[in-house]
Amino acid sequence: MPQYEAAHQLGTRFHAFLATGDWNGIRTLLTDDATWKLPGDNTVSGTAEGADAVVERAKKIAGYGLHFELLHILVSRENVALSLHNTARRGDLRLDEHLATVCRLRDGKIASIETYLSDVAGMNAFFV
Repeated sequence: MPQYEAAHQLGTRFHAFLATGDWNGIRTLLTDDATWKLPGDNTVSGTAEGADAVVERAKKIAGYGLHFELLHILVSRENVALSLHNTARRGDLRLDEHLATVCRLRDGKIASIETYLSDVAGMNAFFV
């Protein structure tokens, strides 16, 4: 299988596991030293270091009731990015953001994740 097809498949699996809350599934996709960087200044911002911390971050984000709508999976020669539209409501707070989650791959697994957001201020207000 060409590398870009494997990257696309990995992106598809990552989104499916995130959307269904399959935390063990996400863990199988990560290198042990995986990281996840998120912008902002809130409870899910900063860098999660290590596969277990990345899984805990995914759980925490999902715990806020997010709907992870997959718009596109984008591949390069070696990596994959997910274009997402995330929405959620919590009381009077509403999250409605577009984002790109860029996954850098190593040895067929996700070694690092960096998320780019359309509305950092909105994320800061929602994830308190």
